[in-house]
Amino acid sequence: MAGASVAVGYSHGAEAIEQVVHAIRDRGGLGCAVQADIGQEHQVQAMFRQVFDNLGGLDLLVYGTESNNRAHLVDMPLREWDSVLRVNLTGLFLCAREAAREFIRVGVRAERSSAAGKIVCITSVHDRIPWSGHAHYTAAMGGVTMLMKTMAQELAMHKVRVNAIAAGLMRTPANHGLWSSAEREAEALTLIPYGRLGMDRDVAKAAVWLASDEADYVTGATLRIDGGMSLYPGFEKLP
Repeated sequence: MAGASVAVGYSHGAEAIEQVVHAIRDRGGLGCAVQADIGQEHQVQAMFRQVFDNLGGLDLLVYGTESNNRAHLVDMPLREWDSVLRVNLTGLFLCAREAAREFIRVGVRAERSSAAGKIVCITSVHDRIPWSGHAHYTAAMGGVTMLMKTMAQELAMHKVRVNAIAAGLMRTPANHGLWSSAEREAEALTLIPYGRLGMDRDVAKAAVWLASDEADYVTGATLRIDGGMSLYPGFEKLP
């Protein structure tokens, strides 16, 4: 939490989100939950108005949602392609646009930060590593990277910093199949030179740093939190 007041956006799973909000409040922080379909422009705009009303403003947007279903190219229905791009890429565009408008409107508040605002995009190592059966997801992740860079370029003059975190294989519920047994986890670890799956805290600590003034000269960058997965370990033993 690092002293921040936090609005947690979600589309479903209200009970789990409320647990997160309660954890923030139990630590003495200010937190609220806001529901929206992030692929719908009017719902995103309403969500941000609610955040402004509840928290009094905005200093940071962390966009970290994920939609991904396995389907090979020749079998992929258009609705699955649209759904994955809508959540992972269009949703980021809509949320970042609302955040940027607020950052520009308010400007730099030196007592709070050296920047007018910060945007941290949580993406994946699959912004550059192909993944058979996930053409929609890899296309979205590549799009997030280029959207992040373009936003960073456009918004730098307004003292708004935009960066990304490309996460590798994480020990999260979404990846439960990768660590549901010792055999599956051992197979997954062959892709990770550092020898362990990532944890939520690995990404969280990086996001806190990118949001802080310690990273004030960092914009348009992708920080890879992947245990070396992007080093393509399959090439390690080639002659």
